[in-house]
Amino acid sequence: MGNEASTPIDDGVRPATLKRRDLESVASYILKKNARRIVVLTGAGISTSAGIPDFRSPDTGIYSNLAHLDLPDPEAVFSINFFRENPVPFYTLARELYPGRYRPTIAHSFITLLHRKDRLLKLFTQNIDCLERAAGVPGDKIIEAHGSFASQHCIDCKSEYPDDLIREAVEKGHVPHCLTPQCNGLVKPDIVFFGEALPADFFSNRELPAEADLCIVMGTSLTVQPFASLPSFCRDETPRVLINMERVGGLGSRADDVLLLGDCDAGVRKLAQALGWLEELEALWEETNPDKEARKRETAPKKTRDEQLHDEVDRLTADIDRALHLSSSHQDRVRGHLAKENDNNKQPTGEQDDKTLRSNAGGSEQGGLGHVYPHLDKKSAL
Repeated sequence: MGNEASTPIDDGVRPATLKRRDLESVASYILKKNARRIVVLTGAGISTSAGIPDFRSPDTGIYSNLAHLDLPDPEAVFSINFFRENPVPFYTLARELYPGRYRPTIAHSFITLLHRKDRLLKLFTQNIDCLERAAGVPGDKIIEAHGSFASQHCIDCKSEYPDDLIREAVEKGHVPHCLTPQCNGLVKPDIVFFGEALPADFFSNRELPAEADLCIVMGTSLTVQPFASLPSFCRDETPRVLINMERVGGLGSRADDVLLLGDCDAGVRKLAQALGWLEELEALWEETNPDKEARKRETAPKKTRDEQLHDEVDRLTADIDRALHLSSSHQDRVRGHLAKENDNNKQPTGEQDDKTLRSNAGGSEQGGLGHVYPHLDKKSAL
């Protein structure tokens, strides 16, 4: 799975499902065959136009920027072992990536439009930025293969941590700790770090593309396993559409594969135009525009790559400096939150307390992040 031949079929081969291998035929198939089980697979390429850099691009990628900071290597920022030793670099980066700082792209809104038209079976995403949720895709329609900022837990006892407290911690550059008595472990968003298992719902839904009547792949290199294997689960007669800067993952090798190479936002606009949905899509995307100032920023001249890189390094370096001089205000707020919890819910003490902690820790193993899967190397995450 996931290693199909990358040579396209001869142009003379007749598709089994589509009339032709073009967007017009895809649009006709969606509308006339009433496709309502569409699976969408996305990667970092659908978020770059929102201003979020991908991970591995030279000069502008996240890893490239982090290389200018004091890390053993850029990927260490997403290493669970390094996080245990020094969580400050991750929370410095988290401040830049945390949900609420970026507007969803029109590609995200296209996925929302599929949902509103009751045509979206499931979205599988490699992204951790939560822009799909911000665009209006319901959480139960999303499989976040590499986790996301949508929730957070203690890395030791697995207790959930309040959304408002972690948002405050991230904004102030603080490192949050578990609120469970006698634990005080580090809290981490439920992003899959190197050395951690992928979420259980990824594996339980992994073969869902086999039930799809259409698969749309956008903005991904399809090089990271096991996510890269998903398109190969589609039935041979199921059309697969690639909207991407380049051909990836053997897409184009089947008779009903359609390739639209180029910018993701431009590609979804072309598909929406062919479907007669473009005006509706633009209106839906406009709903995500927070204010008029956002429109001004979007039309302002874009900075050069060197200017963007310089600004990013300056910002991250300044955040590191702030994070290393933590104030006590957040910890005071955490203690107040804990005291309030203690008043409302009497905590067991002594031997009962120890038993409660063991029960909480054991119970978490039945959740998504507690499941144990075979060891995954670095290429199995982010």
